Parts: sequence; structure tokens; C-alpha cells
Amino acid sequence: MLYLALSILFSVLLLVNFRVFPRFNISTFQAIAINYPVCFLTGMLLMPEGQSFRLDLLQNWTWYSLALGVGFIITFILSGLATQKIGMTITSMANNVSLVIPVLFSLLVFGSGGKTFDWINYFGLLLAVVSVAIATFKSESSVKANFWLQGGLALAVFLMYGITNTAINYLNITYIADASRVVLVTLVMVLGASISGIILLIIRVIKGFEKIEIKNIAAAFTLGVPNFLSFYFLILTLGYFGNSGAFVYPIYNMGVILVSAFVAILFFKEKVSNLNKLGLFLAVIAILMISWQEVLG
Repeated sequence: MLYLALSILFSVLLLVNFRVFPRFNISTFQAIAINYPVCFLTGMLLMPEGQSFRLDLLQNWTWYSLALGVGFIITFILSGLATQKIGMTITSMANNVSLVIPVLFSLLVFGSGGKTFDWINYFGLLLAVVSVAIATFKSESSVKANFWLQGGLALAVFLMYGITNTAINYLNITYIADASRVVLVTLVMVLGASISGIILLIIRVIKGFEKIEIKNIAAAFTLGVPNFLSFYFLILTLGYFGNSGAFVYPIYNMGVILVSAFVAILFFKEKVSNLNKLGLFLAVIAILMISWQEVLG
């Protein structure tokens, strides 16, 4: 459970970064683009003794990982754009509800983990989706956006987070035979994100949309280190639990929601309505129902 707790912690730190960036006039895009080279350096420091980074383009998993890295930065950019255009509430809901995609793939396609879901588990999965919707719902929003912009961005975030998380699970099942390969495979994914991010940043700088500033580079470090560690510990968690995305992802997503809510209330003084509190309570119940075999076992 330590790996899972660390993955949740570093994922929440990512949200904290995005929350404080506007206070310091940080360019979110620039921080995202530069954060992936920072991720790569972090991974190099975590490389197990005796291993070295080598990009073997003759391996299928290398190209798969590079492509997945491109998916990472697209997802990050969409998340940042959605946060600015339609608000954190809807973006957060779309992100966390996307757990449905990797869970269903894990159950119906991958058949991984050796865990048979019963009606309690399935009801917990349904309750998890409902709890996320309730916990992230606000009856009033200061963000005004037309219906199609709001729905389109929310759907894009939902699909990209669901697809990338499912792809990570597939990569873990197919190519990461043991924990010693986690850093190497993750580094290749991060390299793909780094290349695509830097190319986009160069284009935006040339066109005058971005100006490189020291504060944005510093922000990339505060974003990049937890970004890599959140993926690193999530992959280790999947391996520890037999690659059962059906078990890991619901708990991971619910954990991020609960810890994020605690941090938001304690440090950012966000107000939580009774409906939000109900959603958080249902999230805890959902976690227990999804993992009741492991809890009682």
C-alpha cells in the first residue's frame, strides 16, 4: 500500500502546482513542456544500479512507449486548457470519472489480476462514478462557458485520461515483466513526451506566443518531479497488485479525490457543500465495496 499512497500523494502535488501557478503568473504550457525533461532527469536518478538508459528502436515496446508519451503531454495540455476555460470542478470530474475506462478494459479485455468481481464490487464501481460526480459538482460556478465548449473539453479530458491510463496498464501487463524495468520503460514514455513538448514550445516561442522565463523553468521542476514519481509509483502499484487495473485505479482515483479535497479545504480554504461532502462519503464506501475481498482478507 506504500506505493499506492505515494502515487496518490505525488498526484495531489500536481494539482497543487496547477492551483498556485496563476498566483505567480506562471505559464502553464511552458511549465508542462519543460516538466518532461525534468521528469526524464528524475527517472535517470532512479535508474536501478547496473542499468543504463538505451533507446532500442528495434523493440515494439519502445515505439509504443514513445507514442504513449505523446499522449501524456496532450492529456496534460487538455487538462490545463479545460481548467482555464471551464473550471477545475468540471475538469476534475472528467479526469476522475475516466477511471471507468481502464477498469472496464482490465475486466473485459485484459482479464488481469486474478480477481473475480462480484455484485458488491460492481455496485462499488457504479457508486464510485456517482460519488465522483457528486463530490466534484457545484451548483454555482464562476466560470462561464457555452455548452459545446464545456462538453467538448470535458469529453476530451475524460477520453484522454482514460486512454492513457488504460495504455499504461496494457504496457505494464505486456512489457514490464518485473519491477527492475519500471524506470527504463517509463523513461522512454517520458522521452516521447519531452520531444513533443519541446517541439511545441519552440513553435510557440517562434510565433511569439511564449517567452522563456526563469520562473517558468523553476515551476517545471516543481511539476516535473512529482509528475514522474506519480507515474512511477502507480506502475509499481499495478505490479504489486498483479496488474489488476480493476482494483488499483478505483482506489487510486478515489484517494486522489479525498486527499485533494482535504488539501483544498485546509490550505486553500475552499468551501465544500453538503452535496460535496455526501460525494466524498460515498467515495469511501465505494472504495470499501470495490476492494472488500482485500480488506477482509
